[in-house]
Amino acid sequence: MVTDRIFKLPLVWDPQPEGGWTITCPILPGLVTEADTVEEVSINVADAIEALIEGYEELGQPIPEVLRPMQSSAPFMADTLIHLEAA
Repeated sequence: MVTDRIFKLPLVWDPQPEGGWTITCPILPGLVTEADTVEEVSINVADAIEALIEGYEELGQPIPEVLRPMQSSAPFMADTLIHLEAA
């Protein structure tokens, strides 16, 4: 597994009345995205992270420490949501 592009960020999933979630990151205020399904969350968050990094680079601003990829040799723990279909 390539870990040079893995980020460890806390995410808040805020359910929306029409369905799906708004996803934010309390330590990275610029990260805001939406997802209709559990499967879309990681894709949409990854897109939002890419856009944030690109924005910092275009503005010539330093990338926040929380957007520095994890060390490839460091073990890590992550809470994960697993969606199981009803039997």
